[in-house]
Amino acid sequence: MSDVRPSFYALERGGWRDYVTLLHLPYTAWHLSYVVIGGCLATEVAWERLGAAVVAFALAVGVGAHALDELSGRPLRTRIPSSVLVTLAAVSIGTASAIGVIGALSFRLWLVALVPVGLFLVLAYNLELLSRRFHSDLWFGLAWGGFPVICGYAAVAGEIGVAAVIAAVFAVLLSLAQRTLSNRVRFVRRRVDDVSGALVLRDGSAETIDADWLIAVEERGLQFLAAASVVLAASLVAFRL
Repeated sequence: MSDVRPSFYALERGGWRDYVTLLHLPYTAWHLSYVVIGGCLATEVAWERLGAAVVAFALAVGVGAHALDELSGRPLRTRIPSSVLVTLAAVSIGTASAIGVIGALSFRLWLVALVPVGLFLVLAYNLELLSRRFHSDLWFGLAWGGFPVICGYAAVAGEIGVAAVIAAVFAVLLSLAQRTLSNRVRFVRRRVDDVSGALVLRDGSAETIDADWLIAVEERGLQFLAAASVVLAASLVAFRL
């Protein structure tokens, strides 16, 4: 199945298209929406601090984490040199950490504690450290769902409130749903070489099974969930403006 793309949003290989594919744009937007949702739950929204938090997560997750992920086995089949991926990861994660530290020093000093937590999560998950102990569905939900909500709220409110915790649970559960749906999709798109077979229906007709058939429902669900999360974040922004 060499003609099957490694993801539904992957562009044709080569050149600038590889860098766009690397960003996992639908999923990055999905997880950035959690930062926005968290920030908009604060009593008063400080848009500058919320914007800085979104930029930090866009760099750490959208660029850094995905660059590290691509270094391990080339799941997106890009032709980006390994040295470039390392540089992208180091610069983006380093810049995101710097944004976090500067924001903490200028607002609430305790917020600096979130920086090493985020740094650990992105490295432990994407580099599969400690025998892949942190590379699991649960840790995906905590790192890419709950943590962004907490950080978004804390960056704006300077504390972690009950609303943030409840929203973080929501984000963890939604991220677990994302992971559940994406497991089969990634397996078929990236590891399966051939799919053949048919379903024989009770009326005697047959429906051919191919790769698209296997992942169509899950992939459509992922697209709807990503869109719904972004729309929810946008609606909260519009409400708070």
